[in-house]
Amino acid sequence: MKEILRYKEKRAIISVQIELYLLNTIKKMKKLCFIIPPHVTFGDFISPSSAHKHVKKEDGKMYGNLVTDMPLGPLALSSYLKKFISIQTSLIDFNVDLTKIKSFEFKSFLEYFISYLSGDNVNDEPDIIAISSLFSPSYDSLIDISKACRSIFPNACIIAGGNIPSTMFREIFLNKNSKIDAICYGEGEKPLLELLTASDYEQVFDNGDSWITSRKINSNLLYEPKHDFIEDLDEIPIYDYGLCKDNYFINPAFTTYGGVQKKNASIHVMTSRGCPFKCVFCASHKVHGRKMRYYSIDRVKEEFRYLKEKRGVETLIFQDDHFMGDKKRALEIVRYVGSLGLKAIFQNSLALYALNREMLEAIREAGVDQLVLSIESGSDRVLKRVMRKPLKLSIVEQVAKDCRDLGIYTYANILIGLPGETKDDIEDARKFLRTTYANWFGIFCATPLVGSEMFDICKENNYLGADYLGADYKKAVVETEDWTAEYIQEMTYTFNIELNFVYNSDFRIGDYTSALEGFERAIKAKSDHAIAYYYASLCYKKLNMSEESNRCENKYNEYVKNPFWKKFVQKYDLPEAILN
Repeated sequence: MKEILRYKEKRAIISVQIELYLLNTIKKMKKLCFIIPPHVTFGDFISPSSAHKHVKKEDGKMYGNLVTDMPLGPLALSSYLKKFISIQTSLIDFNVDLTKIKSFEFKSFLEYFISYLSGDNVNDEPDIIAISSLFSPSYDSLIDISKACRSIFPNACIIAGGNIPSTMFREIFLNKNSKIDAICYGEGEKPLLELLTASDYEQVFDNGDSWITSRKINSNLLYEPKHDFIEDLDEIPIYDYGLCKDNYFINPAFTTYGGVQKKNASIHVMTSRGCPFKCVFCASHKVHGRKMRYYSIDRVKEEFRYLKEKRGVETLIFQDDHFMGDKKRALEIVRYVGSLGLKAIFQNSLALYALNREMLEAIREAGVDQLVLSIESGSDRVLKRVMRKPLKLSIVEQVAKDCRDLGIYTYANILIGLPGETKDDIEDARKFLRTTYANWFGIFCATPLVGSEMFDICKENNYLGADYLGADYKKAVVETEDWTAEYIQEMTYTFNIELNFVYNSDFRIGDYTSALEGFERAIKAKSDHAIAYYYASLCYKKLNMSEESNRCENKYNEYVKNPFWKKFVQKYDLPEAILN
């Protein structure tokens, strides 16, 4: 009995020693916290215009919707770093938190960031804070987050990466409120690993070609950083999806994903990096370069099996910049998705030139029933001479027709307001797109992204508005000799009303069920959308659903009084009110 007791005591001591060792090891681990700024300006969040997607929260106020796409950059970085070193990583995505909150009482995003980061949301003080910013509207928040972090975590090293820091590093370091120590140019796997294994961060910043600091810029006005790419993407393990604790499909504005039923069973993926095209409005090459790099087919299959078997995923949402770079490879991946019984959605669209009938049939057979079509313009002249996009309208017509024949729902992206585009071009596009049988259209203001050729053209010709740093694809900030920003803003929403409602292709051909799905998604994204209620009521009436039709009619009568909607009612000769 004594021997048994001594044995148990010995085991208990060993167990305590192991626990202490693990605790000490964890304490010694470097802590890296990724932070994602809101993809919306403070003004557009607390006071969204009628043209912006918005949602009513429990406090009764309307707030702007946020994009809650999974941040694949930090997920890739986390998995890559954990492959080589012992490190604790965490993720704070303010887009998710702002979507989930029931009310917002703060006077600024800065005040909100300080409150959030000072609370129980950060367990331990990070050694490194990495702010990942993709979209122009997040610029001010990027600065404010760095300021908040410096005051709360004074000993932390604050870095930034992603599209906005990679293209706007000069503006960031010239901003007196910025507290960012260094910016990583382009992809961050190799630079960040070097940083985390170094004893002297400053030395890495000074000597690393892909690290940008204020010292480098101030000492050399012509300074240009260099990419440090991973050539073999298979070096990156399966993404660290465990960092995403939340459901990333809580945003009610996901009109693109109308076919997704179980939002929590959907996940974002990326099978390649880079894009060889030189579209004038794009700046993605600043992060991933123009050379195509691919994960191997075996690596892609491994990840998809893992997502299905271990995480219960049913829908894969592809975020490749150019998924069709290798058509044979693309087809093999799509077919494998189908063999797993998964659904595929292509968020960043597919190159239309590659979508011949054979490819579309194979895609449909693999279970893909929804595609984003990157049409960009309904004018051949704009496509060829302004955008320099390798696409003809004849291809657009054929792809849209084939997709409809095959039962593939299509969401078409359109840009309006590029320098070089005229009012006549816009009218030509308007006429063509009315006859295009895409199921739904995303109409956007062309935005001068820093790092794009469009930005350089606008800057050279003094076309930029004062608020271009915070611009998104909903806000026109460019003015040329041919048109004003106000005109582009108006035409953008006019296109939206015409193509998605007045000339809706599903409604025109009598497919009221499909048309209704689009109208209801519009209502979900913008709860006071009078025009959507009107056409939804017509669909319900055609489907003999009188109760639902009456509900939509009553909503129409309520919201049509808003002057914003009334001008469209008058323009398209809709009724001032509907008598039930």
